[in-house]
Amino acid sequence: MDPAAAEQLAISALAFVASDPALLPRFLALSGIDAGQIRLAAGEPGFLAGVLQFILAHEPTLAAFCESTQTEPAHVSAALRALPFGDDRFEAST
Repeated sequence: MDPAAAEQLAISALAFVASDPALLPRFLALSGIDAGQIRLAAGEPGFLAGVLQFILAHEPTLAAFCESTQTEPAHVSAALRALPFGDDRFEAST
């Protein structure tokens, strides 16, 4: 997956998280940022990889995101690896 496509998928994941009243507070707590900082943080290297790591770390969240966006789970992992500071340590839990 090329970096531009990975970035677009991560932006979709961020929108998915931001639109969910249960996921957003959890993401904010784990990332250590508050809602007002998301736009600024999104421009930081590694932030979008962190969004995908968040999605991949929880199987139900990954499944819901993939269903919502018609994305294969493997594409989420590939996008993570294509982003700055992404790696393949975070795989969907089984």
